[in-house]
Order: sequence, then C-alpha cells, then structure tokens
Amino acid sequence: MNDRDLPYRPCAGVMLINRDGLAFVGQRIDTTMEAWQMPQGGIDPGEDAQEAALRELGEEIGVAPDKVALIAEAPGEFFYDLPDDLVGKVWKGKWRGQRQKWFLYRFLGEDTDINLATPHPEFMSWRWVDPSGLPGLIVPFKRQLYEDVLAALADHLTAANACQTDDGATR
Repeated sequence: MNDRDLPYRPCAGVMLINRDGLAFVGQRIDTTMEAWQMPQGGIDPGEDAQEAALRELGEEIGVAPDKVALIAEAPGEFFYDLPDDLVGKVWKGKWRGQRQKWFLYRFLGEDTDINLATPHPEFMSWRWVDPSGLPGLIVPFKRQLYEDVLAALADHLTAANACQTDDGATR
C-alpha cells in the first residue's frame, strides 16, 4: 500500500475563546521548532466528535467541561495531509493525515483554570491570541486547515464578541 492510500485519522479540534474574543494556543512540547496549535486530538471508538473535543480540553489543558460553553460546530470536516517525510512514521504509520470536526467554545473559567501539567503533557506554554493570527502560528502543513476553520466560524466569532459587555460578561 502506498503511504498516500492510508486513511485520515478522525479527530476533533477546539477553538477556545476567552471573554476578550482571543483564542487559546499552546506551544507543542514534542518539537524543537516553534509550533503552536489549538487543542485537538483523536476520536476514540464509541465517542462522538463533541465528546472527543471536551475530553481533549481536559487531557491537553486541564479544562473541565463546566468551564466551557459551546458556541458553534463548524459545518463539515476539515482535512490536512502530513508532509511526505512524516507519512508512515507518526501515529504508528496508520494515517496519512487528519480529518477533523471543529468546535467553537467560550472559556468560562479563569486563566488559572488552565493547567498544562496533565498526565500526558502536549504543550510547554500557552497564550491568548487574536484568532486572525492563528494561521501564522501553526506548522505550515496545517495552515490551510486553520484558515478554513476560521472562515467557517467567522460569523460565530463576530457574533460571540458582539455579545460581550464592556466588563467581559456575556449578554
């Protein structure tokens, strides 16, 4: 089987925005390059994409489901292919890339509720960024996916930010 005949790994991704409309990004712990990304991960057997998204928030950044509120689910799925030098090497050689369902969540907690010291840490640091800057922070082979996710959620991001009062509370 050709590496490009491999299937896509089913995954869920989360754009987590705070009261200021900024998006969470974490700097990956498993690379020497400066690689930032939003929380994402595989969908386990018997799990739906939204369940996986909430689980990933807990596993990757220590955020419990009661600290988030769903704003929107992006329509459809988003795909990316691994670069040729990674296909067949990562994820035990089972996948050519990922197909992802994306969710936009409002973060209801405080920054102190974010904890990268999870049992299997994925990020070494984190920050809040303007969502429009996300594609410039991600590894190049995921950039188009991030641009597509932003486009799919753009109306919801605008609406979510318009529902904030001056003190950051939701109307």
